[in-house]
Amino acid sequence: MKRNPHAGGARSRGLSVNVFTESELDDIHLATLEILERTGVFVEDDEALDIFKDGGCRVDRETRIVRIPPHIVEDAIRSSPSRYTLYGRDPKNDFVMEPGRVAFTNFSEGIRVIDVDTGELRDSTKRDIADIARLNDYLSELDTHEIAVGARDVPPQTAAVHNSEVQLLNTTKPIGIGPLSGMECRAIFRMAAEIVGGDDALRERPILYSGVCPVSPLKLPRDATEVIIESARWWIPDNILSMAMAGGSSPVTLAGTLVTHNAEVLSGIVLAQLAERGCPVMYGSSTTAMDLKLAAASVGSPEISVISAAVAQMARRYLIPSFVAGL
Repeated sequence: MKRNPHAGGARSRGLSVNVFTESELDDIHLATLEILERTGVFVEDDEALDIFKDGGCRVDRETRIVRIPPHIVEDAIRSSPSRYTLYGRDPKNDFVMEPGRVAFTNFSEGIRVIDVDTGELRDSTKRDIADIARLNDYLSELDTHEIAVGARDVPPQTAAVHNSEVQLLNTTKPIGIGPLSGMECRAIFRMAAEIVGGDDALRERPILYSGVCPVSPLKLPRDATEVIIESARWWIPDNILSMAMAGGSSPVTLAGTLVTHNAEVLSGIVLAQLAERGCPVMYGSSTTAMDLKLAAASVGSPEISVISAAVAQMARRYLIPSFVAGL
C-alpha cells in the first residue's frame, strides 16, 4: 500500500497554491448553502427524488427541483469519509486516498487514436483500450488507470461494460470507470466481484471507482443519479465531478463559478450519503473557463490552473479526497 506525498499543507518546506483565504472559503461555502436551499437543483430521476424527499429535502415533483436544507448538506459532508483506500488487483498498487495526498492518473475519454503502424487518425477500438491499460500498468508514475479511449467497435448501448471488461483484464491498478446507468454499474460491479471473490469481497476491496458529471448549471441527470445511488449501495468510491464552464454554464467570475461548481458536487454527495451513509466519494472537478471567442472549453489554460487549485482548497476544507482534471 502506498501513501503518496502531501501537497498544500502547512509545512516547513515545499510549495502550495492557496487561491482563497479561509474567510473567502467560508463565503463560498455559505453562498453554496444558500443556492442549495433557495434555488435548489433539478433532479431528473424519480428514485433520486424519493431519496432526497425521505432524507428531509424539499422536493417539488412537478418541477423536479430539490431544495436541500443546510443541515443536511453539512451532515453529508461530515459523513463522507476523509480517508479510504483505492485497491488494485495487485495489492502493491493499493494507495491511500486522503485530503492533501497527491496521486496521478491518465484522463478519459478519447474517441480517436493515431495508429502506431500507419500514423493515421482512426476510431479507437477495444484492442486500443487493452494496449493503453498495459502501458499504464507499467508506468510507476501513474497510480490509477482511467479509460483513456472508448471502444467504437462495440454496440454503444453496452460500450461502458466492454470498456470496463478490457480494463479489468489488462491492468492491476485501481480502475476508473464511466458507466451511464444503474444497469451498467451492476454489470461492471459483478464482473469485478468475480475477479476478487464475490460481492462482499468487492465491497471490502473495491478494485474500481466510478465517476459521474452533473450538468451545469445545477442539474443532476438520470444517468448521474443512477450511478451515484448504485455506487453508494455497493460501497464503490464515486467521483462526483462538475464540469462548469465560467462565462458559459456558470458565472464568468472565479468565485461565482466555484459556488455553482460546489453546489453541483455537494448535491451529488448529499444524494450518495442519503442513499448509503458513510459511503466513499471524491470531490471532483473538470471545471474551466469558456473561450469567449470560440465558445469552447479552455483546457490547459491559466484559468483552469487557478480553478483547480481553488477546488483542491475546497475539498481540503471539507476533508474529502479530491480529483482534479487538467493542468
